[in-house]
Amino acid sequence: MAYEGRGVVARGKGKPVGVEPIVVPDPGPGEAVVRVQACGVCHTDLHYREGGINDDFPFLLGHEAAGIVEEVGAGVSSVAPGDFVILNWRAVCGTCRSCRRGRPQFCFSTHNASQPMSLTDGTTLSAALGIGAFADRTLVAAGQCTPVDPAASPAAAGLLGCGVMAGIGAAMNAARVERGESVAVFGCGGVGDGAIAGARLAGATTIVAVDIDDTKLAWAREMGATHTVNGAKEDAVEGVKAATGGLGADVCIEAVGDPDVYRQAFYAADLAGRVILVGVPTPDMSFPEIPMIDFFGRGATLRPTWYGDCLPSRDFPLLVDLYLQRRLDLDRFVSETIAIDQVEEAFGRMQQGEVLRSVVVMDS
Repeated sequence: MAYEGRGVVARGKGKPVGVEPIVVPDPGPGEAVVRVQACGVCHTDLHYREGGINDDFPFLLGHEAAGIVEEVGAGVSSVAPGDFVILNWRAVCGTCRSCRRGRPQFCFSTHNASQPMSLTDGTTLSAALGIGAFADRTLVAAGQCTPVDPAASPAAAGLLGCGVMAGIGAAMNAARVERGESVAVFGCGGVGDGAIAGARLAGATTIVAVDIDDTKLAWAREMGATHTVNGAKEDAVEGVKAATGGLGADVCIEAVGDPDVYRQAFYAADLAGRVILVGVPTPDMSFPEIPMIDFFGRGATLRPTWYGDCLPSRDFPLLVDLYLQRRLDLDRFVSETIAIDQVEEAFGRMQQGEVLRSVVVMDS
């Protein structure tokens, strides 16, 4: 029987979200129903509410989540009822050209559940990033579920489902930060602080946090930044160079998604540095104006990363193990835990920069 529960629904562009009754179908072939335990409030959910992703309203929001598998459909062998899992929005296909080349983290044909969830009147819901986890239960493709050690806190582990993983992966997977290198991170929200944590794990000895908010810079210090630069009070490029002996950083990670900030990151990198874009730009943005001679002369590597080149089956269990060993402090990312009916207020606190992450903790 289909499950009737509740979820956070965005009805229209810019309209406040609310908790509404929803219907979650029984899992079909290749699908799983997950009882959500915790789900982080990510800026991408706000993008959905604002119509910044597409206009397929109504949306069932939430995607940065962890929970327990309750039921699986035919043919599912990767997870079983009772498994504690982190949800991900890039379930790899295993058959595209990238997967066949042994690079599934770049899968070109990721997929979601085939069946839609709905409102009780039958209106189809568009699940945010194919997940829709601000809900008691959600229906996902089984490949979107990655089993991890159940000793982990759901509120902390779920953050690997999106922003924190994107940042950690930008440093460890995309930039491949090495021991003794210097790293500058531009933008110190959840993604940027994830990059700082990843750089620290990888052995960077100088980690420069750049932001225009002193509160966020203080958070970055807690995550492992050795230096901070307030770009509203001083030249960000010169600040990074001053912290790196006048040379610039070996790796610069842009976690804002803004052409002007990415240009700063380019010029703050050392010769032959790596400049990584993990912040998500809007469709109207263009690549920053950088003279070709500067690009040629500096010998830099410029590249974007989707989701921090994350491969959930590889990265989630490893990072949860590091968390349980107290080598990765995921709990520090959780500014507050809230109820499911407090998401709209959490959006406001996020926009004001008052929280690093609000996390919805579901009733058991």
